[in-house]
Amino acid sequence: MLHSLLVKDYMIGDHLALHPEDEVLHAIHTLIEHGLSGAPVADDNGHLIGFLSEKDCLKVALNASYFEQQAGLIADYMSKNVVSVKGDSSLIDAIEIFLGQSYRCLPVVEGQRLIGQISRRDILKGLEKLRASHKTTRVRG
Repeated sequence: MLHSLLVKDYMIGDHLALHPEDEVLHAIHTLIEHGLSGAPVADDNGHLIGFLSEKDCLKVALNASYFEQQAGLIADYMSKNVVSVKGDSSLIDAIEIFLGQSYRCLPVVEGQRLIGQISRRDILKGLEKLRASHKTTRVRG
């Protein structure tokens, strides 16, 4: 049953993709505003080129707040070796990545083009909804 559930059906769209030339302090504000633990970084062609996580932002925030240093661009702080998942992958594939790594969020791609992102929370919401629908179906049947 879970193998038939696809990542693309539970992901959020790429509207929150960051651009490498944007200011990192603005990106931090965006992550906080949207309650995200990170966001994918895409180039002008929509290709995934990095990921900016809360962890990447901690040093920036510390230096800007405590040492009053200039922050810089997202490209200066983003992780470039990014683990991603395909949109037509099963939720099981994403769950296995999350269980094996400390990632909270994964970019979703078709080829190299960013199409969205999926978080551990997105998967939990989907599984809870699935469980609730099965419970309702069993009670009716």
